[in-house]
Amino acid sequence: MIVHPAYPVDPWCLREERLDTDVLAQSESLFALSNGHLGWRGTLDEGEPRGLSGSYLNGVYEGHRRHAPEPQYGSPETEQTVVDVTDGKLVRLLVDDEPFDLRYGRLRGHRRVLDLRSGVLERVVEWTSPSGRTVRVRSWRLVSLTQRAIGAIAYEVEPVDGEARIVLQSELLANATAPTDDDAVLVGEEHAAQGTALRLVHRTRHSGLRVAVAAEHTLDGPSGTAVQASAGPDLARLTVTSRLRPGQVLRLEKLVAHGWSAVRSRPAVADQVDAALTVARDTGWDGLVAEQRRFLDALWAGADVRVDGDEELQLAVRFGLFQVVQAAARAEERAVPVKGLTGPGYDGHCFWDSELFVLQVLCYTFPSAVAPALRWRHRTLPAALRRAARLGLEGAAFPWRTINGEEGAGYWPTGLAAFHVNADIADAVVRYTSATDDLLFDREAGLELLVHTARLWHSLGHVDHRGAFHLDGVTGPDEYSAVVDDNVFTNLMAQQNLRAAADAAERNADLALALGVSDAETAAWRDAALHLALPYNGLLGVHEQSAGFTGHQVWDFEGTPPDAYPLWRHRSYFQLYRKQVVKQADLVLAMQLRGEAFSPAQKARNFAYYEALTVRDSPLSAHSQAVLAAEVGQLELAYDYLAESALTDPADPERDTRDGLHLAALAGTWIGLVAGFGGMRHHGDALTFAPRLPGRLTGLCFTVRFQRRLVRVEVAAERAEYRLLDGPELELWHHGEPFTLTRDAPVTLPVPEPRPLPRAVQPPGRRPVRRTPEPPEPPEPPEAPEPPDDEE
Repeated sequence: MIVHPAYPVDPWCLREERLDTDVLAQSESLFALSNGHLGWRGTLDEGEPRGLSGSYLNGVYEGHRRHAPEPQYGSPETEQTVVDVTDGKLVRLLVDDEPFDLRYGRLRGHRRVLDLRSGVLERVVEWTSPSGRTVRVRSWRLVSLTQRAIGAIAYEVEPVDGEARIVLQSELLANATAPTDDDAVLVGEEHAAQGTALRLVHRTRHSGLRVAVAAEHTLDGPSGTAVQASAGPDLARLTVTSRLRPGQVLRLEKLVAHGWSAVRSRPAVADQVDAALTVARDTGWDGLVAEQRRFLDALWAGADVRVDGDEELQLAVRFGLFQVVQAAARAEERAVPVKGLTGPGYDGHCFWDSELFVLQVLCYTFPSAVAPALRWRHRTLPAALRRAARLGLEGAAFPWRTINGEEGAGYWPTGLAAFHVNADIADAVVRYTSATDDLLFDREAGLELLVHTARLWHSLGHVDHRGAFHLDGVTGPDEYSAVVDDNVFTNLMAQQNLRAAADAAERNADLALALGVSDAETAAWRDAALHLALPYNGLLGVHEQSAGFTGHQVWDFEGTPPDAYPLWRHRSYFQLYRKQVVKQADLVLAMQLRGEAFSPAQKARNFAYYEALTVRDSPLSAHSQAVLAAEVGQLELAYDYLAESALTDPADPERDTRDGLHLAALAGTWIGLVAGFGGMRHHGDALTFAPRLPGRLTGLCFTVRFQRRLVRVEVAAERAEYRLLDGPELELWHHGEPFTLTRDAPVTLPVPEPRPLPRAVQPPGRRPVRRTPEPPEPPEPPEAPEPPDDEE
């Protein structure tokens, strides 16, 4: 999966056939395991060599006071950074007193396999120590998707060419990378070791969060195997000593429980992890593996995507969906960070990416994870209300980036002014409520989220002398155009937010009354939505990304060398903000999510215009461009963009996968296939499809959950088959025509040919890599012979 010869393509497994330390940090992110509560990076069992260690608990952060030489009113006063908590993954090995370290001796073989059907990471190593003793090591690792506190390891060692003294050190280690005690984030409160059990309890130095990690072990080895346990403030260790002959195996099974709290006492948190260990011990390693398999069998039965004709893309979409589900499965009213729990990138913060891309995928594949993520937003409403009041606005102003609900972005133009995060949250609320008919969520959280976000838009906007409603001084998704007036994406998403809030208030009149919502207020929301301004350049025949955008000077793309991208690293924002240059899909994203607001001709013209300006300096862009390229009939360009998005982490063009996976890009592989080549759109209560495939793909099959139904769509070059696997009959749409789907029989419909359009042009040097090689130019025809001379 990594674009490297050591990583062959397998439709169901991420495979590493040999160890290459040059991509070690990247592989740690790709082999990361998580369940939304606990995350373990894919580090080697012995801990070294490593890129980043990485054990994370969702919501555990350290707070720091922000130091600004010229503090500005309304800017955040504190920062939040994800904490690398106590590492329970470690199992160190000594062979005849020599540490098992792959940088020494001779590595005879090294293989790792992450099976997406079992959720287990397997490692097989054969190593000869510097003194000449060879051992074979096998290990298995999982983070339980059914028991949220539990990570587990099975570890086996066997001598190959002679008797060996074997020592295993199973550890809980905190503050491993802190240079001094004063730099340590975790402050020890309790340490214990008894029998084969270990426990450490710490408190974060400034944020005051209490973290407990405990481990229990099961051993299977020859007679004479000895065990000793010890513990200190930052290290608890179980040491196992044994003599093994060839053919004898020493097996260690390690169960690790994790818990944290901002309010519970030290004994309560310690008891919490002890209780989790009790359940895991009763389940046992084999039971945990079986539970994991059952969980994933159920997931893939209702969410798998099959791609015919591109094995790499096949693996990419399954890997992406696996990681997206891992990031949210057991988050349980915590955020879904943009890196999941795979690394410390972006300080572990949650952005708008989660609602707009990650929750979009989960809504149709694993909807039980969506409501808890949105309930986390609902729990942080008090902070959003305070922030809006501080900015002089009504309603709630949700943060651009955060862990605990407080704003963590200090740069006003591209962070604090990006109010569209409110509408992105509202979009997820509307999408989830419509797709699931979850009326309880609608009443308990959805209504309040919609009401308070709508109030912000109404107080932020103003009406001009012609009656148009404007949203000025905002930043849309494109961070190369900041603090603009009437960003079309923001306005259209706010329009949806205002209408949805009014509808929800009418559905839940009793609760709306308790929130102070009146008929006059809902009427004002509807009126603002009806008259929202959408800038349009009639001379060019395109919508403006924001008011006046098409009048700006076009960026000097010809004079920008390839090594100057991404532009934000090499050019000042002062220059970027004044020019027509687009970091990531903005108006194009608006056409994807609010497609009903544009005509087909407008979409085609807008897409072509903004393609020539978009440099894709963000991994959020390519999959949205893929969706619109497919919709306007540019299927091969869509295929190129889809591959670029799918390979964001494996190809690692920006060399930042080491800090964690790009969760939105992983979600984008599913979006590009299902919304792009499947043409799926969800507007109101209607689910529509307009499938078409690029030339290289011979088939696409996907399953979606919608309104308590399970629908399977299978697309070939000339036809699409729709099958209802579960639930009552459902009306769907195929290329603009309605049809009714029942469980009695599938419906097969023809796929029309797209209207041919010239391929859109990108800025010089920013054209995506062609997934399907261009056909060679036809040879020049031979010159015709000279006509005979009449005289001859």
